[in-house]
Amino acid sequence: MGGVLGDVIELLVCPICRGALTLAGGAARCAGGHGFDVARQGYVSLLVGSRAPGTADSAEMVAARHDFLAAGHYDPLAARLAEAVRAALPDAGGVVLDAGAGTGHYLSAVLTGGAGETSRGIAMDVSKHAARRAARARGRIGAVVADVWRPLPVRDAAVDVVVNVFAPRNGPEFARVLRPEGRLVVVTPAPDHLEPLVGRLGLLSVDEDKERRVGESLRGGFTEVERRHEEFVLELGPDQVAAVVGMGPSAWHHDPGALRTEIEALGDPVRVRASFHLSIFQPALRSSL
Repeated sequence: MGGVLGDVIELLVCPICRGALTLAGGAARCAGGHGFDVARQGYVSLLVGSRAPGTADSAEMVAARHDFLAAGHYDPLAARLAEAVRAALPDAGGVVLDAGAGTGHYLSAVLTGGAGETSRGIAMDVSKHAARRAARARGRIGAVVADVWRPLPVRDAAVDVVVNVFAPRNGPEFARVLRPEGRLVVVTPAPDHLEPLVGRLGLLSVDEDKERRVGESLRGGFTEVERRHEEFVLELGPDQVAAVVGMGPSAWHHDPGALRTEIEALGDPVRVRASFHLSIFQPALRSSL
């Protein structure tokens, strides 16, 4: 019962009272009497409270992301990320939290090789549509609906690596759930990511000041120990261009019909630059050791 969720339930806490959770009767329950139903797809929602959560990806956005990633377009990035995360995991395996996991694609890549084979993963996303996909991803992955801007429903010092790919960052909470020797691996788009699509389709562009803001969001809790730039070229047809636009924030700002006309005018295929920064951070308390 609960599928792979059972592999990670002892790492989770009740979002109301912060008590330990166990699986029983089709739900995750704590000793305080709070219960959270496990969906038939295998994920659990630990999103509570009256405050509106952060922006959640729609079913259409999640489907576009699944199709695009499953086609292998970002495999070079997934391989680099998996390499960085596995290097930070104990040889006997550990725990990886993907905060803003989406479909679980990157977490699955981490957990299907090397030290990842004996590790467990928590795929956390505010979108229930994403959690449904992540619950079916390869590897020992438990999928949880939660908002990264709120206290994470994860025990203190329970995680070896926090992964954050194109997602919001909650520095204090990442520091709280990480073990003292743990690592935070952050992937952000570079300013020239998805050119020439950004310019020709009027997509949302990456702020030139993004890297400074990433550092500020983690200041006090983390020290950057490594940064890499990853770049490769994609050759995309109209359907793939529509998917890469539809899976990101630009999907909220474009009329699908007008966008399709603009995409058809780009040619087939169109060469697109994929450009990212991969940064590795350690908890600040470790920086002087």
